[in-house]
Amino acid sequence: MMNIDLHTHGKLSKKTHFSLDYFLSMAREAKENGLQAVALTEHFNTLNFMDMLDQLDYHFDYTNDYYLVEGLKVFSGMEVDVANKGHILLIGNRVIIRELRQQLDAHTAKDSFIPLKELLDRTDDYPLLRIGAHPMRESTPLTHHAAATLQRLDTLDVNAKDLFQYGFGMADNVQQFADELGLPVSAGSDSHQPLQFGSVINRFDKDCHTAEQLRTELLNGNYQLEISPCLNVKVKAAQMMKELLKKSMVVA
Repeated sequence: MMNIDLHTHGKLSKKTHFSLDYFLSMAREAKENGLQAVALTEHFNTLNFMDMLDQLDYHFDYTNDYYLVEGLKVFSGMEVDVANKGHILLIGNRVIIRELRQQLDAHTAKDSFIPLKELLDRTDDYPLLRIGAHPMRESTPLTHHAAATLQRLDTLDVNAKDLFQYGFGMADNVQQFADELGLPVSAGSDSHQPLQFGSVINRFDKDCHTAEQLRTELLNGNYQLEISPCLNVKVKAAQMMKELLKKSMVVA
């Protein structure tokens, strides 16, 4: 058994510097909420993305496809903006994530985001888990992309922020959209703040050590997606705390 959150962030916001203490507070809260693992899918165009990985490399052991952070598995990954709106989560070995991030150096600005099809073409041959993040969020939907392109993804993201903003019916909407594409759904808290952990959880039937194993278990349906009855309280508290912290933290 392994409980994992497949959409998380290690920084308060894109504009803040990476803080090891803050990251550790995230990891500890994740564990306290019953998680054995998270996927660290920080925004690819966040401030000093590579510096964050450098610090993780320095402070924590890395095996298979994850850092071991005080007993919590932290799978390496990133969240990529694509042209014509949409975000894609890529989860895999840190060497692959670094290589892909370097390839995307010319695509970090809004007017130069990589097209979804090109991103998928570039990542087809990598052992990655590829998730369509918050696919029905009004600001960054995926619904307008071609079905044949979206079907190349592994799962669609049932996102805690969206459940809070639009209501729990959003989970049914995402499930219906995924069914139309023939894709499974996975859960991500989209946490930038520790209090959001536990709002949604993927309960895997077995322990996983690589992104490819995560992908296989998801595609085979060997997991259960759980939405906390406390989701609204968790997300609202996290958002309020995030805004307070942003006012006090040093930004670039």
